[in-house]
Amino acid sequence: MSEGTVTGPRATTQQSLPCALVTGSSAWTGPDLLKRPEEWTYRLSHDEIAEIEAAAASVRGRDIATIGRSDFRLPTLGSVLERLRDEVLNGRGFVLIRGLPVENRPIETGAAAYWGIGTYFGSARSQNASGHVLGHVRDLGLSSKDPNVRIYQTAERQNFHTDSCDIVALLCLKTAKSGGLSSLTSSMTVYNAMATRRPDLVWRLFKPMPTDRRGEVPEGKRPWFDTPIYSHHQGLLSAIHAPHYVRSSQRFPEAPRLSAEDVAALDAFDALAEDAELRLDMEFRPGDMQFVHNHTVLHDRTAFEDWPEPERKRHLLRLWLAAPGARPLPPAYADRYGSVEVGNRGGIVCKGTRLHAPLEAV
Repeated sequence: MSEGTVTGPRATTQQSLPCALVTGSSAWTGPDLLKRPEEWTYRLSHDEIAEIEAAAASVRGRDIATIGRSDFRLPTLGSVLERLRDEVLNGRGFVLIRGLPVENRPIETGAAAYWGIGTYFGSARSQNASGHVLGHVRDLGLSSKDPNVRIYQTAERQNFHTDSCDIVALLCLKTAKSGGLSSLTSSMTVYNAMATRRPDLVWRLFKPMPTDRRGEVPEGKRPWFDTPIYSHHQGLLSAIHAPHYVRSSQRFPEAPRLSAEDVAALDAFDALAEDAELRLDMEFRPGDMQFVHNHTVLHDRTAFEDWPEPERKRHLLRLWLAAPGARPLPPAYADRYGSVEVGNRGGIVCKGTRLHAPLEAV
């Protein structure tokens, strides 16, 4: 971050903002990056694919959830993945890795390879109250109007949000008939835009807002949690946001009420995240793996129309990862993350949760 002044129609000074504007590679715009896809796309080589397949063969038959990095040896690709992880955590905030063979292969083969690659980015965390450390993003015929349904279980537009971990990763197995684009926006750029255009509202994003847990309530916790959308901690700006769930928190009479100013700040934030001048849209192909830093990047998915045949339906695998070398997070994150300890934080664990890696969407 750097000091300076902001000029424009709603000019303000750095000193009157919650923190200085963010500079550097994490504050990007989609149209700019779209001109240079080679900077954020890594294509696996023939030799690297062979290395992955040899590692996957060495763990064949094992419970995926028990496989650690030391079990999945990647003598040459491993150092590349470490470099990409550093770019995700400390640079641009995301990477797209292309070319993992998944088509016409058993799901357990692709899942093991994906899981093994994921161990180079971090350790898997539970993604729901059922303890799924390997998630399945599929339309289960559900609706977000059900307060206990999460949007990834539907075909609906997701809206820009973050997940409850350091890094969220997706592997595309099958694409939809139409739609289902992946969209990313730098939450650092959104902050800069909010600070420049709406300095009157940006402060509200640094105050706690309630967020609905959607029925997945850890023991001893309330059915919602309170965190600011933005936190400035130890010199770093981090974001956490689930817009649909912030608004649905109002179904609980005990949750703090959203004021008119809160709603205006949320609307301004969401509009900027969706702005075509800021966001980056990309199309997933089978074998694509996307790794995204939740603390500096928001992600979204457009609505989609799926194939009628069950075997052709859109299907992504997901990992929530606690990354080594991740940034410090403020204490407020512990209400959602369980802990702010680097390498041991994030995920959803409720009473009776048993960690496992299902190979079918449930």
